[in-house]
Amino acid sequence: MNQQETIEACLEHTLYTWAATGKVNPMPVERAEGIWLYGPEGQKWLDFNSQLMSVNIGHSHPKVVEAMKRAAEGLIYAFPGTATKARAKLSKRLAELTPGNLNTFFFTLGGAEANENALKLVKQFTGRQKIISRYRSYHGATNGCMQLTGDPRRLANEPGMPGVVRVMDPWPYEYSFGQSEEEITANNLRYLEEVIQYEGPHTIAAMFIEPVTGTNGILPPPKGYLVGLRELLTKYDILLVADEVMAGWGRTGKLFACEHGPIVPDIMTMAKGLTSSYVPLGAVAISDPIADHFRENVFWGGLTYNSHAFAMEVALATIDVLVGEGLVENAVRMGEVMRGEMDRLQAKHPCFREGRQIGLFGMVDLQDADGNRLAKYNETPPIMGKLGQFFRDNGLFTFIRWGSFMCNPPLCINESEIKQAFEIIDRGLDMVDDHIAG
Repeated sequence: MNQQETIEACLEHTLYTWAATGKVNPMPVERAEGIWLYGPEGQKWLDFNSQLMSVNIGHSHPKVVEAMKRAAEGLIYAFPGTATKARAKLSKRLAELTPGNLNTFFFTLGGAEANENALKLVKQFTGRQKIISRYRSYHGATNGCMQLTGDPRRLANEPGMPGVVRVMDPWPYEYSFGQSEEEITANNLRYLEEVIQYEGPHTIAAMFIEPVTGTNGILPPPKGYLVGLRELLTKYDILLVADEVMAGWGRTGKLFACEHGPIVPDIMTMAKGLTSSYVPLGAVAISDPIADHFRENVFWGGLTYNSHAFAMEVALATIDVLVGEGLVENAVRMGEVMRGEMDRLQAKHPCFREGRQIGLFGMVDLQDADGNRLAKYNETPPIMGKLGQFFRDNGLFTFIRWGSFMCNPPLCINESEIKQAFEIIDRGLDMVDDHIAG
């Protein structure tokens, strides 16, 4: 097939996510390497979002590709009731790397499946049914996770799983209150404790959080929030589930985002960077007390592809690259470069409202001529569509989100490549400046 035939076949015979297929303009990708995507007609894009914030080690790393070839010549699949070397090696490796007493793992094929099984675990362990989640969260598109998710994608999928209590994030969509981070933390936790008392703590199994909110803002928590939240939930005997699907595996400059607290959750979910999306794999990391409970009590959950041998070999190879090649440390160094580029553009462009980053987890918000957000919550003005098209036409791949855009490159990126990306962004913001100036 040529490029146009490929596009037409995809549009005719497949559904695209979060989209009306007739309005999709799919990006033709033929191969990828490092931080680059290549199209069939010579196109080249710098991948400034690691696809879905997931290709953490970069595309087609030769060590992982070679490990995949070796794994394909060995045991590819065995049913979940078996003991395989891949299962043994990966679970031991994860126990070495995950914080605290998270030493037991249930393997899935992705982040939503991991969160669905975390729901089963906390409800079966506690005997309670209510779950707290936050409005700025995203936890997956399956039935239970869609209701945990606070963002507007849940609305068309309601009603779903009952028992979800949603609360405000420490950072609301508009948060120019002139308060210190410590005051924001104290106020949010005071409010949360009141909600817990209204709902009845004895009815609440767990609270699910992204330690750094991902697609809904790239929002590092205010100072003291993670530690204060951990203490509050422990006070009321409510479990804490940390969704590290997007923020984990080096993205924030630590192996897991909860380490910025530092805190140890009762359960931690992961996927994406676990295999750098080379193959599907997710996992639920379970603390010792919960794991001990299920050594004596049946865990009522199961998946055909639980502990898939081939995928677990790929995860082992991916972790070796991520840790062995210092990509977590590189995220810290290159995060400082990104911070400098964000500050440079903020000083130059009237449309630049705020740039946030922690490691290589970043987002830029835009504003109008009066200093208001360029987009209201859950609205995308036409100029943002034009900005997204400008990025794509000029060799930059990233995602537009309402009045913001993502800055989440693979962790192998270097300084000159970051500056190359921001040079394209710089020119794109000239267009937005002209728009808001009228």
